[in-house]
Amino acid sequence: MPRREDIHSVLIIGAGPIIIGQACEFDYSGTQACKALKEENYRVVLVNSNPATIMTDPEFADRTYIEPVTPEAVEKIIVRELAEMKSMDANGKLVLLPTLGGQTGLNTAMELFRTGVLDKHNVEMIGAKADAIERGEDRERFKELMIEIGLDVPESGIAHTV
Repeated sequence: MPRREDIHSVLIIGAGPIIIGQACEFDYSGTQACKALKEENYRVVLVNSNPATIMTDPEFADRTYIEPVTPEAVEKIIVRELAEMKSMDANGKLVLLPTLGGQTGLNTAMELFRTGVLDKHNVEMIGAKADAIERGEDRERFKELMIEIGLDVPESGIAHTV
């Protein structure tokens, strides 16, 4: 994939607290993504509530926010980063990469999308489009999509009450 010249900074949403045996793969993939993005000379901004992850080491991002991974906190970071980019006369825009933060990153990004925060600040979501995330998160819709493209799926149903 060629380097996008219209991007200046990439805001990565980390996975937050890691439970033993869960989400450590996002720390590894996030660390590798930070390295790759920096090699392409993008400014890397990271938000993660867990300071004990490898990706929060100072060498991996140009700026790291140890903040709650919530839509409210991420919007404040977006506002601050846009102001920072303006003050440095940055060429290019700020984009959001939520796919390295597991369920936490996806949920946060989708809330920012649904509430219009991304549009309000002209921040593009990269890595996955909102529609693709919604299709993957809605289990019934996902199953229908798999059947539509000819894949076998196990017999199943959705329980709305217990």
